[in-house]
Amino acid sequence: MYADTIAGVIFLIACACVLPIVLALLKTRRKMNEADVRKQIVLAAIEKNKETDVEELLKKMAPKQKLLKEKLLSKLLWGCIISLLGLSLFGCGLWIDWCGGSDPDEIHFLYFCGGVLFAIGLAFIIYYFVGKKILAKEIEAEEKKLTEEANL
Repeated sequence: MYADTIAGVIFLIACACVLPIVLALLKTRRKMNEADVRKQIVLAAIEKNKETDVEELLKKMAPKQKLLKEKLLSKLLWGCIISLLGLSLFGCGLWIDWCGGSDPDEIHFLYFCGGVLFAIGLAFIIYYFVGKKILAKEIEAEEKKLTEEANL
């Protein structure tokens, strides 16, 4: 019984502390590798042709930035997914509670997780609608800029 408690604590520490650090390190390493690849491409282009316009080459190689509209739509998508997941957990808890034969602590855990996930998803959805209203002028300006660039 004591070993189960230690195993649970180790699992929680691994998930709460080690996993975020490892994910941050992997993301940083990926960005550094992308920068090294870009640097090697620029150096190779300069070696082949000394008159290469480095600024233009870097602009072409720069990773594309997401538009405001795309960012907002991704928030809406994640909000819908997380809300539906929360509702499904809550519904699963209701179903198990109605059928009976389960530990009340497990059912309360399903209710809690479902409620938390639903609230997070709802926050993403609210963020979409508020952001859409606040950033309407910026989104319109981005769209005009894209259409002008496409016409050139």
